[in-house]
Amino acid sequence: MDTKRGILIGRFQPFHNGHMRVVENIVNEVDELVLGIGSADASHEPRNPFTAGERIMMLRNTLQSLEATTYVVPLDDMDRNSVWVSHVQSMSPWFEVAYSNNPLVVRLFQEAGVEVQQTRMFDRDRLKGSEVRSLMREDEDWEQSVPGAVAEVIEEVDGIKRIQAVS
Repeated sequence: MDTKRGILIGRFQPFHNGHMRVVENIVNEVDELVLGIGSADASHEPRNPFTAGERIMMLRNTLQSLEATTYVVPLDDMDRNSVWVSHVQSMSPWFEVAYSNNPLVVRLFQEAGVEVQQTRMFDRDRLKGSEVRSLMREDEDWEQSVPGAVAEVIEEVDGIKRIQAVS
């Protein structure tokens, strides 16, 4: 049996309900999904408050509810776009299709000969990492924007106080 495997790369700072909707759509198109945690080397910053390990926990705990095979791999930032795709490929299980709406990511995968599919975004005004982090920073109702398992991880690592401290 041929297995179709795709990859979705995001910073997932934090993994929110918009990401979850995208993942739910992608797993209907592939047999297995790799989630690449971008900027895995960054944490404790306003734009990247959570560690790669914390984001792995967010994804693992949330994706258990899916009836799909998923892999989560950390991907450190690279300052050389010309070798970025080969870096991703070296850190990930083999995949044949990449899912992204980021113009640079789309271009890099296409230049490397990887099929790219763009994804539908959901409630993008409200469901984006910067907006969720802003709600957290202001101690407003952020929990409705993330899966319950993500909220549990954020509470476990005292994520709200961290975001407020690093902002």
